[in-house]
Amino acid sequence: MGLAIEEAKQAYNEGEVPVGALLVENSGVIARAHNSKALTTDPTAHAELMVIREAGLKTGDWRLEEATLYVTKEPCVMCAGAMLNARLGRLVYGCSDERFGAVNSRYQLLHDPLLNHQVRVLSGVLEDECASILKEFFRARR
Repeated sequence: MGLAIEEAKQAYNEGEVPVGALLVENSGVIARAHNSKALTTDPTAHAELMVIREAGLKTGDWRLEEATLYVTKEPCVMCAGAMLNARLGRLVYGCSDERFGAVNSRYQLLHDPLLNHQVRVLSGVLEDECASILKEFFRARR
């Protein structure tokens, strides 16, 4: 999660919403990214989607069943859907997102028994550190 926080800080420095992510498989980092919607003018440029895309390119497989995705904030509906489609094995996230969270807070997509895949989830890892960078970012802009 420390590496994901480094990515979030980089996003912060670029004026992006500070969310960072990395994808790990077999104890090695496959991909690292942070939000870059403003920089790329791409509404799908969330950190989670960027690492999923990069992992597919690097591994030559869209299936991530043995991978763990670390992200500083609870994923949104779009990112949770991508995790399901990629057959992600495990998600570890820092702080919750009460407004838009699609894992535990607002929706529970990754645990939905009606879908063809469920993702193992661990939440609250370095929660205070992950939340503080987001709070600082939004406080500075209001």
